[in-house]
Amino acid sequence: MKNKLKIGLVQYAPIWENKAESIERIKKLVNKISDIDLLIFPEMTLTGFTMKSDHFSEEVEGASYHFFSLLAKEKKCAVMYGIIEKGIRKNFNTLVHLNNQGKIITTYRKIHPFSYSKENIFYGKGKETIVGKVKGLKIGLSICYDLRFPELYRFYAKEKVHLIVDIANWPDTRIEHWRTLLKARAIENQCYVVGVNRVGDDLKLHYNGFSSLFDPMGKEIIAVENDEMIIESEIDKSYVNEVRKKLPFLKDMRLI
Repeated sequence: MKNKLKIGLVQYAPIWENKAESIERIKKLVNKISDIDLLIFPEMTLTGFTMKSDHFSEEVEGASYHFFSLLAKEKKCAVMYGIIEKGIRKNFNTLVHLNNQGKIITTYRKIHPFSYSKENIFYGKGKETIVGKVKGLKIGLSICYDLRFPELYRFYAKEKVHLIVDIANWPDTRIEHWRTLLKARAIENQCYVVGVNRVGDDLKLHYNGFSSLFDPMGKEIIAVENDEMIIESEIDKSYVNEVRKKLPFLKDMRLI
């Protein structure tokens, strides 16, 4: 339907540092889905939040791409997923966006590596904001810790995106930060915000998901705790335009 986008938030537990087993888990999860426009997976989708970047890095069109490309073509939907992208001096924590033909539309490199866990030592810093597009909706891309830096999202607001996506490995000890920040990004930028988080455990941390969708007024549309599942919902481009017309706050931005 025109102006509508059906999305699937893939909240799952990757098998720690095991791409092959994670792929098998994803296959079981997505087996029954249909009629989705965009599937969104968590950060570092197939490995979990590992600091072994050299060991698990790959080219953008590497093994992960081949799996997700086939998935996009099979399900006839766009796909967003996370990889460890091989770089020259440092590797990157990267989001890859494929269209429904399995072709790469764009890639986003995480601008703010999580220094608290020393991610900045093992991963380079992205330098560019990236806007993708699915069915005419403009989508601003981000990864996990980026969510704490509202200035990034103001650039997306200036681009008049309809949706902001944040893919994450956000632990349960700070999950209220996650929930509050997602809502704040929606309110201040007057657009839908989707956060896709993992569940399960890695070697040190527990994750309880709370993958969520907020609308341009900050209303929580969906939020799921703990369950490993594909959370389906729909966003409406015309509602974003309606909110921004009725409450033209973005026109008063001065510093960006």
